[in-house]
Amino acid sequence: MQYPIIDEVIFSIGPLAIRWYGLMYLLAFSVAWWLGNWRSKNINTFYDRRWSAEEVSDVIFYGAVGAVLGGRVGYVFVYGFDRFLQDPLWLLRVWDGGMSFHGGLLGGVLALLLFSKKVQRHFVAVCDFVVTLVPLGLGFGRLGNFINTELPGRITESELGMQFPCYAVQVLNPLCTGAFESYTRHVSSLYQAFSEGLVLFILVWWFAASARKPGAVTGVFLIAYGCARFTTEFFRSPDAHIGFVALDWMSMGQLLSVPMVLFGLVFIYYGRSLQPDRKIKP
Repeated sequence: MQYPIIDEVIFSIGPLAIRWYGLMYLLAFSVAWWLGNWRSKNINTFYDRRWSAEEVSDVIFYGAVGAVLGGRVGYVFVYGFDRFLQDPLWLLRVWDGGMSFHGGLLGGVLALLLFSKKVQRHFVAVCDFVVTLVPLGLGFGRLGNFINTELPGRITESELGMQFPCYAVQVLNPLCTGAFESYTRHVSSLYQAFSEGLVLFILVWWFAASARKPGAVTGVFLIAYGCARFTTEFFRSPDAHIGFVALDWMSMGQLLSVPMVLFGLVFIYYGRSLQPDRKIKP
């Protein structure tokens, strides 16, 4: 089976081009907005106060800006710093692709800190609400990677493997000639769309549907994502210019997932010390 070649541009009008990658981000934030409004009206498990429609819109905006800026900066500085030194303006060319979830997470955390100060909500309460909206957005992002023929997987003889176009694996396989590589590879972008998107969403949404201790929902999200990402990285080829970063088998994505799991445990432990009546102060 060959990797489908999909034009990255859906349509263009003069210099304006609408790309699939950008559309996936738009879908991610739109779905998060819809889910946030639905949740605020239908699920009464919040331990401070209900969310208004304005607050939902504001937190999506803060989170979107923080995630995009953090994701881009994180990718450039962690995965492509050498290229940045040669071409600093590459940092601004987000349409070229290249976003880091871990960088986006840090950017989102900073944005949520600012938001919590603005609306006088406890930071943990904000996190517990927002993480239920994140997984499907991650799934859309991975679908954008698939369309852009990004994140080539490791070579496999599995029937699930696909032949990648040579331009997508040239760095990994300089001997690739012609239209498609002769090997088949895991389609790691779809593996991660399924695990980090759909499965993680079902787990976190179900867990948050009942009253939980403050921080528990965020903790479960961080732990589950870290474990899912750590596992799926075994099917994804490490970045050629970075390779394995520890123990001769651990990729950068796996290394960065370890502190996520640890922070998830911290959130769960910290939440146990908050007031048992679920009325935490901002």
